[in-house]
Amino acid sequence: MDYFCYKNGKLFAENTEVERIIAKIGTPVYIYSKATFTNHLQKVQKAYSQLDTTVCYSVKACGNINILKILAEAGSGFDIVSGGELYRTLQAGGEPSKIVYAGVGKTDKEIIEALNAGIGYFNIESEAEMENLIHLATQQGKCPKAALRINPDVDPKTHTYTTTGKKETKFGVDIERARKVFADYGKNKAVKLCAIHIHLGSAGKTVEPYVEAIKKALVLIDQLRKDGFTIEAIDMGGGYGADYTTGTAPSAEDYAAAIVPMLKGRNLKLILEPGASIAANAAILVTQVLYLKSSGSKRFVIVDAGMNDLIRPPLYNAFHFIWPAKVDKEFVPSCRHKDLQLAGTEVVDVVGPICEGADFFAKDRALPPVKRGDLLSIFTAGAYGFTMSSNYNARPRPAEVLVNGEEFTVIRRRETYEDLTRLEK
Repeated sequence: MDYFCYKNGKLFAENTEVERIIAKIGTPVYIYSKATFTNHLQKVQKAYSQLDTTVCYSVKACGNINILKILAEAGSGFDIVSGGELYRTLQAGGEPSKIVYAGVGKTDKEIIEALNAGIGYFNIESEAEMENLIHLATQQGKCPKAALRINPDVDPKTHTYTTTGKKETKFGVDIERARKVFADYGKNKAVKLCAIHIHLGSAGKTVEPYVEAIKKALVLIDQLRKDGFTIEAIDMGGGYGADYTTGTAPSAEDYAAAIVPMLKGRNLKLILEPGASIAANAAILVTQVLYLKSSGSKRFVIVDAGMNDLIRPPLYNAFHFIWPAKVDKEFVPSCRHKDLQLAGTEVVDVVGPICEGADFFAKDRALPPVKRGDLLSIFTAGAYGFTMSSNYNARPRPAEVLVNGEEFTVIRRRETYEDLTRLEK
């Protein structure tokens, strides 16, 4: 699953003791495993190797340019959703022709930047966007490729905020309207509308919704080809599940076993946009215990990280396994599960210092006894962790550290108070 494990009761990131990192860097801090990133990417690449596949890592999941550089060197393309992500990707050495650009609200400035960079595909979300892309491409003397994002009306059964493939979402066009979009824009000279894009949402836990969506997309592709349009690629988007809880998400091989046979012999390039399935288990957020507090029947563990550092628990009611970075042997966890209860654990809420009732990481969670100064590790924090962090309550954002075997490097320094006001002066 990843390269974070306990040895003699001490948590290691690859071959580096977490306590050694904290002694030098402090808390809170995001600690990334290079081996986990590359291993997860390689598993996806291998699983779909029978097809002409481009894996485009989703930058919004975890966008530090040092990590993007590692993935680019391992052959990854990139899925972006903003001009800033395009800039990050290019700074990291990403190959422009392996970049796909999604998002319902691309500005003219962002589109022109992407046109001039020579990206692989624009994922078109509406007829209005298509008209604007045609206008700007003509103006810039470019002829980009585009994929029409369709809503297959398939529900991946995830959180309502991360479901994007149903009707009545802001993303894409209804699959029934797709043929008309091609009829209206498929023969224009400025933009090559030559692919279909699907993205069901995030945190998918089963393969079946993807199978259902592909079936619908292939029917559409056959119709469009009969109508005389060239469809060269299908972009399956991302949303593939990650193991926030041990053994709960399908593997890359599981997804591919169902998807590859459906696309063999179809003369289609395949584009995939994995984010969490590559990044989630590649990081932990380490925080220090500040205080223990009892209130009524509740017992609280108050830590120095807050919802500004990791907002997923209050925003999505997301589960993250939490455990001390150093434990006695009887408390070494055998799995990562919210219901893990070992003899001697205590049921607590793990909360932060933010002035909000929503500032929590876990509620009614069984943990080994901890005291002030102990370190807690919040697992599976690599996706939508640092990238969604903020300076709320005027809190400097944490450092980011990359571990490679027995070595670790600060890849983003901890923010200072001066950083908080630098742009305001």
